[in-house]
Amino acid sequence: MSDSITHITLWKTACEHIKLTLHTDAFNKWFAIISPVSLEQGALTLSVDNDFCQKWIEDNYLSLIVDALRAAGAPQDIAVRFTVSESHPAPVSASQAAADRRHAHAAAAPKPARGRKRIGTALSACNTFDTFVVGPCNNFAYSAAQAVAKSPGMAYNPLYIYAETAMGKTHLMHAVGHEVAKANPDLVVAYVSAETLLNEYIEEVILQRKGTEFRNRYRNVDVFLVDDIHFLGKSETLQEEFFHTFNMLHNARKQIILCSDRPAKDIQKLESRLVSRFEWGLVTSMERPEFETRMAILRAKQQQASVKLSDDLLTFIAQNVTTNVRRLEGALIRAISYASLTGKEHTLDSLRTLLRDLLDQEVRPDITVDTIQKAVAEEFDIRLADMGSKRRPASVAVPRQVAMFLTRRLTRASLPEIGTHFGKTHATVLHACKAVANRMDVDADFSKRIHNAVRTLGRNPSVLSPAPEQ
Repeated sequence: MSDSITHITLWKTACEHIKLTLHTDAFNKWFAIISPVSLEQGALTLSVDNDFCQKWIEDNYLSLIVDALRAAGAPQDIAVRFTVSESHPAPVSASQAAADRRHAHAAAAPKPARGRKRIGTALSACNTFDTFVVGPCNNFAYSAAQAVAKSPGMAYNPLYIYAETAMGKTHLMHAVGHEVAKANPDLVVAYVSAETLLNEYIEEVILQRKGTEFRNRYRNVDVFLVDDIHFLGKSETLQEEFFHTFNMLHNARKQIILCSDRPAKDIQKLESRLVSRFEWGLVTSMERPEFETRMAILRAKQQQASVKLSDDLLTFIAQNVTTNVRRLEGALIRAISYASLTGKEHTLDSLRTLLRDLLDQEVRPDITVDTIQKAVAEEFDIRLADMGSKRRPASVAVPRQVAMFLTRRLTRASLPEIGTHFGKTHATVLHACKAVANRMDVDADFSKRIHNAVRTLGRNPSVLSPAPEQ
C-alpha cells in the first residue's frame, strides 16, 4: 500500500467495489453512513452510528469490506476496526434491533407485490430457481424443492434439507417461497431462522409476556420455512413451542421446510419427538459441487458482472476452490472487482497472488474445538481431559481459557456452543476470551505461547488481531 494513501482515499475506493456487489438500498443503509477515522499500523478504523450497526456490519459484511480494501490497494493482512460515533451513543434495545434486522433484510430486496404476505425475514430477490445452478451434487434436493413449490403441503411435508455451510440450502428455501408467492399471492409465507425464533421467543414470550402474539404469528401461515433448525437444540422451552407449532401446521396440511447443517438425529439435545417429526416427510442432502458444477456456477455468476475472466482463469478458480459455493463466488467477485478497479487483466500468476490467502485456506483442514484443545494442552503441558473438567487450579484454568479464546477466534462457534464443548456457561466463555485478550496485551511470554499453539494449528498468529467479543 502506498505511503501516500489516506484512510479517506482507501475507504472511498473500497466503497466503489462494494457498490458493485450490493443492492443500492443496502449500500445506502449500511455503508453510506460509515465514516473512515484513521489508518494506522495496518488497521483501518471506521465510525458507525451505534452498537447495533457495528454488530450487523461485522456479522454480515466484514469479509466484503476486507476484500474491497485489498482490491483498493490495502495489504492482504489489513485489519478493520469499528468505533461508535459519540454523537449517537444511545444503546439499541433488543426489540428495536429485531425491527432493524427485519428492515435491513427488506431494504436489500425489492418490495413484494401487493397481496403477497410475508412474515419473518424477507426472501432474497436473487435466490430463485432460475438462478440456482443444478448439478449431480444437488439435483435431488432441487427437484424436491420444485415439487413442494408446485404443490405446497401435498408433495413432501416436511421437506428436510441438510448440507454443509454455503451449499445452497437457503437458496432453495427462498426459491420455494418466491415460487409459492408467485403462483398463490394470497398464501402467507414465513421465512425465519431458528436463532431468530429463539431471540423473538425470549423477547416476546419471556420478557414481554406476549406468548399469544408470538404463537399466532407462525401458526397461521401457509408455508413455514425454517433455516438452521439445529439451533433448536439450544433451548428446551423453544422446542416445546416448536413442537406444537409443527403439529398444528402439519395437521392443517401447511407446508414446512427445514434446513440444517446435519441430519435431525445428529442435532444435540433435540427431543426425539421432534426428530421423528422432522423425518416424517422427505429428508435429502446436498453435497459439495463437483468441478463441472463449480464451472457452471462461476459462468452464471460472471454474467452479472461487467468484467469477464477467461476460461483459463475460471478453470483455475474452479479447480482450486472446492470447499463451498460461497467461497467459490467470493473468489470470483474478488478477481472481477480487482480487475475492474485497477483496469488490469489477470494472468494466472496475478490471480494466484490475489487469491493466495483463500487458496491457503482451501488446502488446510478446518480447525475444530478438539484440535484446538489438543494444541493448547500440548503447549501448556496439561492433560487433554482437563479441558472439560471442573478443576480450577491456575495451571488448568488458564489453558482452558486460552482454548476457549482460540475457539472463538479460529472457528465460527458461538459463545453457547463453545460453552457446551467446555462444560461452561456463555458468560464464562465471554469472561475467558476477555481475560486472555487482556493478558496478551501485557504478558509477552503468555502471548508467545498462544502464538505457538496457533502455529501448531497451521495458522498465522496474525489471525488473532483484535476483534470485538460478543
